[in-house]
Amino acid sequence: MDSSLRPILAPGAKLTPPPPDPAQAKAMAEQRAKDWPNLCRYRAANAAMKHAPRVVFMGDSITELWKIADPGFFSDDRVDRGISGQTSPQMLLRFRADVVDIRPRTVHILAGTNDIAGNTGPTSEKAFQDNIESMVELAKAHHIRVVLASILPMGSIGWQPQYRPAEEVRRLNRWLREYAARSGETYLDYYSRLATADGSFRSDLSNDGVHPNLAGYAIMREMADRALGLN
Repeated sequence: MDSSLRPILAPGAKLTPPPPDPAQAKAMAEQRAKDWPNLCRYRAANAAMKHAPRVVFMGDSITELWKIADPGFFSDDRVDRGISGQTSPQMLLRFRADVVDIRPRTVHILAGTNDIAGNTGPTSEKAFQDNIESMVELAKAHHIRVVLASILPMGSIGWQPQYRPAEEVRRLNRWLREYAARSGETYLDYYSRLATADGSFRSDLSNDGVHPNLAGYAIMREMADRALGLN
């Protein structure tokens, strides 16, 4: 099991980000150069689907790791379409292939961590908001219900150590809540259950300050079940 998923049990245990993996970084850069939104990633899985799922989970590594942490949460009716490292413009470019074309009843969108980190270059809060709005508009045009998940808490980012993003996360989550209300969609507030008072990820629920561990995903599963009507 990925060590980032194991709950840290020792009080005051220090979080040490893993060292960069040059080979992985090179492979990801080569892949992005050939297929920036990674449309190939789920193409075969989408083509093999025998019926429309109830829910598609669209996201980045937080969504991708969820299936590793809690494989029993996913099924033919509840499919994971997370891709590690992705930003909202990449998700928007693959939204038709990985969501609309497989005709789910609901899409769960969890994005923003990598936009804040600048994974695909300089951007802005307005650009993130535009990409979210475009995904929601695409879903609504195809009669797909939207659940907009909050950005998860971050006091720091292991691969961007100079930046302290807590206030930006709060600001974008306020916008997501308000936009969901304006557009008639559901806002799912994971942030409030996972964050400390200063906006960091609770250390008992994350081992790297960005991704949930098993205990964090257990809370998210409970909340998602209620919001999506999956109980």
